[in-house]
Amino acid sequence: MASTADEPEQTLDQPGMAPSVDPSIAPSAPRTQRPGVLAGQARRTGGRRSVDNPHVDVARSPEHRRTATGPRRRELLQALGIFQRATPDQLWKLTRPGNKHDKLVRDNLLDLEDHHMVRPELVRDDQRQVWVLTKRGHGEAKQLLEPKGIRVSALREKKYHPVTGKLLGAGYDDHAAAVTSTAAELHVAGIGHRLGFQTEIAHRLGNGYVQRADLVVRAPEAGVPVMLLEIDRRSEDAHDLVVKLQRYWEWGRLLPKDAAKRTVDLVRSRPDAIEHVDHDKRLWRRFYPPTGREGLVPLAFVFADTTEEKVDNAVAVLEEDGRRYWAPRRYDSLYEKAITALDYRQAVPVVVTTLEQLQEHGAGAAVWRRLGRTGEQTLTAALDNPDGHYLYRAQEARADAEDKRRRAAEREAQRPVCTRCGRKFSDERWEEITVHRTAVRAGDKSVCGPCRAEDVARQEAAAEAARLAAAAPPEPEDDQEPNRVRGWLRRRT
Repeated sequence: MASTADEPEQTLDQPGMAPSVDPSIAPSAPRTQRPGVLAGQARRTGGRRSVDNPHVDVARSPEHRRTATGPRRRELLQALGIFQRATPDQLWKLTRPGNKHDKLVRDNLLDLEDHHMVRPELVRDDQRQVWVLTKRGHGEAKQLLEPKGIRVSALREKKYHPVTGKLLGAGYDDHAAAVTSTAAELHVAGIGHRLGFQTEIAHRLGNGYVQRADLVVRAPEAGVPVMLLEIDRRSEDAHDLVVKLQRYWEWGRLLPKDAAKRTVDLVRSRPDAIEHVDHDKRLWRRFYPPTGREGLVPLAFVFADTTEEKVDNAVAVLEEDGRRYWAPRRYDSLYEKAITALDYRQAVPVVVTTLEQLQEHGAGAAVWRRLGRTGEQTLTAALDNPDGHYLYRAQEARADAEDKRRRAAEREAQRPVCTRCGRKFSDERWEEITVHRTAVRAGDKSVCGPCRAEDVARQEAAAEAARLAAAAPPEPEDDQEPNRVRGWLRRRT
């Protein structure tokens, strides 16, 4: 989140490795924290007393809290390496949400502090300490995260005022806290593993502008392969949120640098031609997996530390001024009247919620609202498109079948009837009397095929009789010519 000028910038104009999931630690089901547990208390020099935690009856010695080894040590270092700063409550939800409270996390942090891996940076107004990595802990976090392709946040070093000696840069940005808390609530609900989160991921537009996402979550096991999150504390004008939405929409329409020249030239001459380019051939697919749904990468606006009225006003502006970027279109179909499905392929799915709802009801509850819809749904239900492509295919198939039935009925109504026997013409006979090449040999066009066959049989029989009659020898005539011959022979002898 909070980065320094010395930190190397990571943008999405160069492909990177997708964050993997640590198989050794599977998040368990969340449980409700017991009342009266004070999380993230400031460490006292006089030692820890039982009053610090009502679940403990006796004071713990340093030996009793040296448990930050193996998986637990790795979990905390990874979480602080990704989010840079966090309270014990946030780290509890990001690492072991199945525990009843954050006491074990606080003990582990104290143990890591003894090993010079972490240090408390400040104490918040709610008396929860904010912990950061030391230089030694930051180096170990790099070894745990960088081989997995996960960006490590910048090291927060201690800097003091040269005159007053006051620690500089120790303020905890409320926006950064809201981002970490949002990730923690998602993790508790099983939406994303700790290593599936990334913060401050840059998306470079065609004009060189870089739009940074506050949080990126990858949770394919929860039905959310990828989602971008913008955390807003209403410190920005609602129209600025529309501009962010527009930028994500534009980034989703970019082509990679090695795209086919023919495609690049076509899109340059006709910008709308990008809509006919498959998503697999666009830039965003080089960095994010398929969403499993139509459209571009989903975007979530999480509002924090604000009023319900301000949230409603911001959502209204997003719906009205950002309609071009999130709204689906009508399908271009031959059966326009029969198709009610909507085309989401070029839209950015946008969902909204508040951090307070996530903390009160859980991120897995019906606390998400999709722009263009009324009411709240679960996250996967809000991202799904029940009126999208699958409905379109079903409606088009039904409309096509109905059109074929209608055409067949109309054709059947026009089928000729034999004037001799009253039977309907067969398809072959109908074609015979209508096709120009065969119509001249069709004979009587008012009779069906069998009747026409009878006519042909009679004609052939008559013709055969005439042929046979013409080929027969003539009958001898009744005259005296034979006697005349015999007489000639008699006189010669």
